[in-house]
Amino acid sequence: MKIALLIFYFAVLVGIGLYCRKHATDVDGFVLGGRSVGPWLTAFAYGTSYFSAVVFVGYAGQFGWKYGIAATWAGIGNALIGSLLAWFILGRRTRIMSRHLNSATMPQFFESRFGSPALKIASSIIIFIFLIPYTASLYNGLSRLFGMAFGIDYSVCILLMSVLTAIYVIAGGYMATAINDFIQGMVMLVGITAVIFAVLETKGGFINALDGLARITDETVTTTPGIFSSFFGPDPLNLLFVVILTSLGTWGLPQMVQKFYAIKDEQAIQKGTVISTLFAFVVAGGCYFLGGFGRLFSGEIDIKANGYDSIIPTMLAGLSDGMIALVVILVLSASMSTLSSLVIVSSSTLTLDLIKDNFAKNMSEDRQVFMIRFLIVVFIAISAILALIQYKSSVTFIAQLMGVSWGALAGAFLAPFMYSLYYKNITTAACGVCFLFGSILMIANMLCRPLFPAILQSPINAGAFAMLAGLIIVPLVSMITEKPDKKLIDNAFSCYDKETKVPLITALGKNSG
Repeated sequence: MKIALLIFYFAVLVGIGLYCRKHATDVDGFVLGGRSVGPWLTAFAYGTSYFSAVVFVGYAGQFGWKYGIAATWAGIGNALIGSLLAWFILGRRTRIMSRHLNSATMPQFFESRFGSPALKIASSIIIFIFLIPYTASLYNGLSRLFGMAFGIDYSVCILLMSVLTAIYVIAGGYMATAINDFIQGMVMLVGITAVIFAVLETKGGFINALDGLARITDETVTTTPGIFSSFFGPDPLNLLFVVILTSLGTWGLPQMVQKFYAIKDEQAIQKGTVISTLFAFVVAGGCYFLGGFGRLFSGEIDIKANGYDSIIPTMLAGLSDGMIALVVILVLSASMSTLSSLVIVSSSTLTLDLIKDNFAKNMSEDRQVFMIRFLIVVFIAISAILALIQYKSSVTFIAQLMGVSWGALAGAFLAPFMYSLYYKNITTAACGVCFLFGSILMIANMLCRPLFPAILQSPINAGAFAMLAGLIIVPLVSMITEKPDKKLIDNAFSCYDKETKVPLITALGKNSG
């Protein structure tokens, strides 16, 4: 049953990739789907790029163990801040200005918005450095699940996932990714709901499971009874940092923001906001909620020997073959959707923002698409090799770099990108300072962690701090540095003033009767 379901699932993914070849004949079609992607596909592409095996296996297990049922706040934050507010604050303005400036990537946006090739090169380098290890991390959550379900070597899992993702992304580009993301998102919605019910049923249902969790104490954490079933858990401050990093961080991640570039119209934005928020409530909220019951299985889990990644697989080990097959497809869906999004962003950024403008200025449209496809293969291969190196030789620096990549990307880009959509006086220097601050802070946290204050030694806390600090750094530096060229800025913001006619159902006019 498990093998048959996997074969059918893979056949559908590849078939959609081949079907979407007609949408991937030029750069705009390959990278953004011709900017004509509807609300359901855009919302699911956003959600499935957001949540991967890192969340389902790693974060849900780790934070559920540390904070108990209160870890669900991370999922709620992902829905309200990472989805609802992100769409509301960034969605419309990103779509309007990115199209006006004819930018297909975040580095192109920075160059056109500020008239600075240096910002484009700097942001391209940051994306290249930190997306590769982030991509490699997607494989890690699959190793234990595949071992539990099939008893096969992790290397086979990596090879299978890499080849199949490469086939449908290279064939169909962004449109194939968006359609497959929709299918994968449906699998995630059904899968996480079914898994929660099945796991809690093994402990006598929700009420009995919650009662059992309330009876668990861990004197190394706290002596307060019932703390792991409480509203805010044993460590509300560090839980707040988790919510900030995993929720606010999406505002500055290139693979997330780029989803807004491809939105078709106003209706797609409105519907997409609702759909992506509900998706995050179910998937993210469900993952962290499930992880909150991890301590009920403490007799079967050895954290010191096997790490936090062993928690969720242990919780699932006693389920039926049909449920385990669903879980494997669920985690594969989460990982492959995120992987496809990351490699498109990485390859298009390197092609359009570094190679085309600096080394091959007369590159034709066909050549650009070919180069993007070639680099997709390269990026997937590199990430797979990094994952194998870590698995085979227990190299730890790769795992550490994966932990800081989210904080570095969001810390560098969140504030410059958001402010540049709203305020004319943001300067090139302010963006550059924020780029340096976010990336250097997270690299320093990885290399010199003991030198940091106790609360910032955690990469989670340091990443959240980098994002929040950027929101202060950018306006402050803008106040004391050379103001941007007025003509350039007026041109960028002129897109918001263009008039368009809409039905009265959308907006009431002055003379509407």
